[in-house]
Amino acid sequence: MTRHERLNALLEYLARDGQLDVHTVARELDVSTATIRRDLDHLAQQQMLTRTRGGAVSGSVSYDLPLRYKTARSASSKQRIGAAAAELTTIGTTVGLNGGTTTTEVARALSTRVDLRGSDNEPGVTVVTNALNIANELTIRSHVKIVVTGGVARAQSFELIGPLAANILGELTLDLVFLGADGFDVTAGATAGNEAEASTNALMASRAKRVIVVADASKLGKRAFARICDIGSVSMLITDSDATDDMIAPFQEAGLEVVRA
Repeated sequence: MTRHERLNALLEYLARDGQLDVHTVARELDVSTATIRRDLDHLAQQQMLTRTRGGAVSGSVSYDLPLRYKTARSASSKQRIGAAAAELTTIGTTVGLNGGTTTTEVARALSTRVDLRGSDNEPGVTVVTNALNIANELTIRSHVKIVVTGGVARAQSFELIGPLAANILGELTLDLVFLGADGFDVTAGATAGNEAEASTNALMASRAKRVIVVADASKLGKRAFARICDIGSVSMLITDSDATDDMIAPFQEAGLEVVRA
């Protein structure tokens, strides 16, 4: 197990239990207690937990696993979803991408689509995003015109949120929005854990001709705190091969086209 995977595991254990015991997690992860102590010290320096004599606690802060520690989850599945989403983009398309690990993979797949270059080597596709990490990755791609919303950066997701983001999005029209979500349910629709993110993402979705949810199987049938949009606003779901027939049936019955990548 790499250090990155251990840090992921420690944060997820903390989110689940609220506290960690050095000896217990050392046994579960099959590493030394000294290694776990160093990992906990590292996370404490980033103010992601509070160290205690025998381990760590999450404290009183509502816990939200930051994006940089989510990237190893289901990486290959998200890459396949990203590739399938990118294939729906053609020259002249204006694409919206909110933040998240799956939409980041959509951005990476778009970055390899050199066939999207326009005439006279001009950008052939425009990407509008409120995610700083996505903007950073796409800025150097000459075939992509990148438009970044304003707003206040949220460290957990790298997303720009708030009135400044809303001002920019309110002036734009988009062909496609590839929408990442913390949960996607037939009744609740697409949802996010943070209400400010949900509000900004909802506005982005409302500016698009077509909204496509990109979500791996772990998000299906789940609900997070705040609604982004209802299922009637979504035309397609792109998920992974771990999504069973029973999991996708409700979405198909609701009229969505479902692609399993």
